[in-house]
Amino acid sequence: MKRSARKPRTRSIEPEARGKSQKPRGRINAYFTHHLWVLVSSLGQLWRSPLSTLMTAAVIGIALALPAGLHVLLSNVQQLSSGWEGSAQVSLFIKQDVPEKHIQSLANTLRDWDGVTEVHYISREQALAEFRKLSGFGDALDSLEENPLPAVLVLRPTLAQAEPASMAQLLVRLRQLDAVDQAQLDMEWIHRLNAIIDVGKRAALLLGALLAMAILLVVGNTIRLTIYARREEIIITKLIGATNAFIRRPFLYTGFWYGLMGAVTAWLLVSGFFGLLSGSVSQLSFLYDSQFRLGGLDFITSLSLLLSGVSLGLAGSWLAVGRHLQAIEPT
Repeated sequence: MKRSARKPRTRSIEPEARGKSQKPRGRINAYFTHHLWVLVSSLGQLWRSPLSTLMTAAVIGIALALPAGLHVLLSNVQQLSSGWEGSAQVSLFIKQDVPEKHIQSLANTLRDWDGVTEVHYISREQALAEFRKLSGFGDALDSLEENPLPAVLVLRPTLAQAEPASMAQLLVRLRQLDAVDQAQLDMEWIHRLNAIIDVGKRAALLLGALLAMAILLVVGNTIRLTIYARREEIIITKLIGATNAFIRRPFLYTGFWYGLMGAVTAWLLVSGFFGLLSGSVSQLSFLYDSQFRLGGLDFITSLSLLLSGVSLGLAGSWLAVGRHLQAIEPT
């Protein structure tokens, strides 16, 4: 009898393939698990020395709060000045010998000009009465034989005309009028204020750069002391084959926590400072019939502050570890 041919038994490769596909996934999970463990354990190391941790975080927080607070202050001043720019006006001082009828005719003509929304006429008598009320020199003014104050035309330009270049062209046209003795722009001090704000912003950037260097030194020195305190542990870890990247990791996360805690401290300081001033500023603006409200740290500024603190903490720890870790080798 003929035996039936046996079919060759094929070994299933599915478990083997599945095992190979799970190995990279397991390595990735182990990698992130170890990072998470180091992140938490580095926070625990800081928790065991709360006084020195709080002092370091306070120093970093104050260094971050100074440029951040100056930036918020300048932003509030710029916002306030931008609201004033919409109320720009030009005062035309009329010559003494110009009759009132001619002044009224000139006012009607200026109302038809492009870029002028309003013209207000202040006669010589009205100017004298207002000056008497505000100055308190009523007796001295009564002794004068004639009114020394000129008539004034107050022009309010449109918002488009309130730009510096357009205002300069308008002033040139107004000063060429025969009846005008002097044309004065009442917003020149706003432009000077904006120039001062620009200088303040540059100063804030320079101050921020200097304090960033100080934060790098503070974090670097703190990490250096931590490295020397754990010198024996580092040597033992190197003897069993640990790489420099593995040893560097907990110190980097320590710098991360220092930067984060310093940024949070700075945020609390700046927010508390402007929060305390907010009520007084609101009351002062109400007395001047203004709707201005003191602003604090917005979302973008707060996020930038946190990222700056974390980045400086990581950078300071990286520089310190890279410099001092090479000097520690097992003998």
